[in-house]
Amino acid sequence: MQFRTFYLPVKLVHYSAKIVKSLCKSNNNWRYQIASMGLLSEGSPLSWEETKALSEHVRQHGIEQFINLYSKLRERTGDVLKWGDEVEYIIVKFDDENQRATVSLRADELLPKLQEKELADPQNVKSLWRPEYGAYMVEGTPGKPYGGLLAHFNIVEANMRYRRAEASTLLKDGEVIMSITNFPRLGCPNFTSPPYAPTPKDGVTRSLFFPDEGIFPGHPRFKTLSSNIRRRRGEKVAINLPIYRDVNTKVPVDDSYQLEPNAAKPDCVYMDAMGFGMGCCCLQLTFQACCIVEARTLYDQLAPLCPIMLALSAASPIYRGFLTDVDCRWNVISASVDCRTREERGLEPLRNSKFNIHKSRYDSIDSYLSPEHEKYNDIPIVHDPAIYRRLREGGIDHPLALHVAHLFIRDTVSLFSEKVHQDDKNDTDHFENIQSTNWQTMRFKPPPPNSPIGWRVEFRPCEAQLTDFENAAYVCFVVLLTRVILSYHLNFVMPISKVDENMQRAQRRDACLTQKFWWRRDVGAPSHAAPTTYADHADQYAEMTIDEIVNGKDGIFPGLVPLIESYLSGMDVDADTHCSIQQYLKLIQRRASGEISTMATWMRNFVTSHPQYNKDSVVTEKINYDLLKTAHGIQTGTIPAPTLLGTSNISKTNEDIPKAFSKMLSKECP
Repeated sequence: MQFRTFYLPVKLVHYSAKIVKSLCKSNNNWRYQIASMGLLSEGSPLSWEETKALSEHVRQHGIEQFINLYSKLRERTGDVLKWGDEVEYIIVKFDDENQRATVSLRADELLPKLQEKELADPQNVKSLWRPEYGAYMVEGTPGKPYGGLLAHFNIVEANMRYRRAEASTLLKDGEVIMSITNFPRLGCPNFTSPPYAPTPKDGVTRSLFFPDEGIFPGHPRFKTLSSNIRRRRGEKVAINLPIYRDVNTKVPVDDSYQLEPNAAKPDCVYMDAMGFGMGCCCLQLTFQACCIVEARTLYDQLAPLCPIMLALSAASPIYRGFLTDVDCRWNVISASVDCRTREERGLEPLRNSKFNIHKSRYDSIDSYLSPEHEKYNDIPIVHDPAIYRRLREGGIDHPLALHVAHLFIRDTVSLFSEKVHQDDKNDTDHFENIQSTNWQTMRFKPPPPNSPIGWRVEFRPCEAQLTDFENAAYVCFVVLLTRVILSYHLNFVMPISKVDENMQRAQRRDACLTQKFWWRRDVGAPSHAAPTTYADHADQYAEMTIDEIVNGKDGIFPGLVPLIESYLSGMDVDADTHCSIQQYLKLIQRRASGEISTMATWMRNFVTSHPQYNKDSVVTEKINYDLLKTAHGIQTGTIPAPTLLGTSNISKTNEDIPKAFSKMLSKECP
């Protein structure tokens, strides 16, 4: 991309999922008619037997749809940079009299009210709201994507504040909305309001801990996915996180290993339902590129950054009321939707399944997409050879064909009767059915049919942060990196095996400070941005700390923030935006250096220093209540948190871009 492309004036388009303008009541539950490239299509879910019988039909037609779409849009160019964030929230209910905190199962009640403005005037809303897996979760995004002006960085936090305030107006006494990655006592007795008991012998999840009522009831997709993943796997999902071993920690942790002897490990916190993973919150980013080549470049260059940002955003050390020895959600979600059969997992010889599959459908990417990066694809890429051949016949190049053929080793796990028969030349629902249930660190997204939307990539690893300031800082940091990558033609690519290794290191306790990560020494930065030469070393890659990667170290690596600052030094930017960006970068730098802690470390320290903590790794009702009460105070600004946020965490964020830029946009984009 040319340097100036970022500053082309943009006319913002409404790129998010469109809500069909009707909400109908059925069985006293609101049902959402949402069309989002087939992701939340309304209809009647088929049984698992029916879905399984149609899996090859979906696969074959999905491939034809992709070939048709690619042939139409492969030459599409001229789209300008647009980007947006997604923040997921948990509705927490405080019972101050009994000093308990629970999750409030009112998302189904809140969403129709949150979506009223969008229904009335979809082109002029400031926020969009969508359902999430948990009945206690909602997802908020900006009403329109941000564009290429630096001034857009200064409205991100203000929009996040607006979303939080908008949702908060609908809450009942005692309820708050929190952008926490995981509710610490999810799966403990009576963790929901109203309380429900799990049903291990029947229902959708058949969990020992997570009741079906915890799943969002307003759209059939979520319960259908839960049931079909379990049934395809042939058994319940099994999540085992190593317990954090304190002085009085008991092993076995509880009686799970006796109740589920073939699944639960005695020295681990055991969980057995999709809700433990998909009931977590995250912070995601979507970028629109100017063309398919740029989208593939961004996909490849951001992939090595995923484990770095996972460690830097770590925010979830507590599961099912226990302190664990991990700091992040990633492997929890990965295991929570792992629909691979025993044969596919390599536990039994292949008889009924076609492939040994090394990863869950929620995991890190297995290959880069740009032809020049093929040599770094050094792990086996399990793929369907017949699908690969068809893609090649359809004009798809080798690395992209391999990527799609890899995605399509998966079966569909949710299918609606109304979506079985489609027009492959104009529909993409079958392609999206499988594409959208491959939940990887990065997602490559073709334009929807007959749409102004361009080629896009999703950046998916970050954990949700407690405050809007933090979430805005992480968003702006990653978006600024995309600009630096494209403007300086940087190269972060390294062997995929090293990225995979980094993903596992990133989740370890205190990884941000204690772990080292593979990183490329010489990323090709121009001499004015990185005056020291890093290309003279025999080893292209070195193990570096997060501090060295983010802040740099002489003779090792120039640092991501110094590269951003070099890029910004040549830009004209208004004073308020400059101030906000500097505050955001300071937060990232201080987290990386250990001057301030990640949310995971802050939570762990809060629990272990609580007067009622018995050094047994148990997070009791009282500790959980105090933890979330304090966190909410930090979120609202009533409680200072210098160890988490530092002393300088106020930006100059504004709801609107400066008037001078507004005038320029109105002149050039009538």
